[in-house]
Amino acid sequence: MKKWITLLCMLLFLAVLGYAGNGMEKARETAGELLDQEHPRIALTFDDGPHSVYTEKLLDGLKERDIRATFFLIGKNIEGNEDVVKRIQEEGHLIGNHTYHHVNLKKLSESQAEEEILLTCNKIYENTGICTSFVRPPFGAWKKNLDFEITMIPVSWNVDSLDWTTENTEKIVKRVVKDVQEGDIILMHDIFQSSVDAALQIADILKKQGYEFVTVDELLLE
Repeated sequence: MKKWITLLCMLLFLAVLGYAGNGMEKARETAGELLDQEHPRIALTFDDGPHSVYTEKLLDGLKERDIRATFFLIGKNIEGNEDVVKRIQEEGHLIGNHTYHHVNLKKLSESQAEEEILLTCNKIYENTGICTSFVRPPFGAWKKNLDFEITMIPVSWNVDSLDWTTENTEKIVKRVVKDVQEGDIILMHDIFQSSVDAALQIADILKKQGYEFVTVDELLLE
């Protein structure tokens, strides 16, 4: 109630200030922008793709809902799915790096770890023209000091859907919606039908609760 009272007062104030003719319209636009800024923001992220079937289905659902997400791609999975990668980019989603073979970087030498990341960066660049700055190390295992050699931003998560452990849509949805808070990064995968179904249900539920879905760069860099 206080929010709407404040907005109403602002509308009247802007109108009185002399927004002649289209003054109230401008005031409404400004009020709407302020209201939008008050929406709590969260990020949906998907690992292990691209997948020729499930990533496409997920993209369809996200497009219908006007939601942008972040996709951390495995380099070797890009081969044969180049059109999917281009679609991810064209529809406004953020593309990140998830190594070439989905390996634990801490168990590799520095040169091997760099190669895993750079090979995937090159694959992404070849298909999109983008030099991605974001990497999600598999298992959350970022090799110490590797970021001094490679200019990348490691991205972790706050809410783990554990979708790969159950492949049960209902359980995945319940796990995420009960834990999510403003500013959270949700970890999911786009290689299972159950994950796609759960992600879209989660999106519908959280949008009704007033959440705005953004890409991880919008959370981390703004």
